[in-house]
Amino acid sequence: MMRYAVVIERAESNYSAYVPDLPGCIATGGTIEEVEAEIREAIAFHIEGMREDGIVIPEPTSKVEYIELAA
Repeated sequence: MMRYAVVIERAESNYSAYVPDLPGCIATGGTIEEVEAEIREAIAFHIEGMREDGIVIPEPTSKVEYIELAA
């Protein structure tokens, strides 16, 4: 099982998500829950396509951290 970092961003009228370790793997949704479901499906589809094309699946290397500071 691989665990990929996903970045979710608020857009003007929806949410978008991308996977830094899988360039081109993106999704959008009207809510955070929807975009999470869509990016999960996009990751599976992306990896399936890479396998079919004989491309080596990249190991997850991105890391996500939150940094706290006084505003």
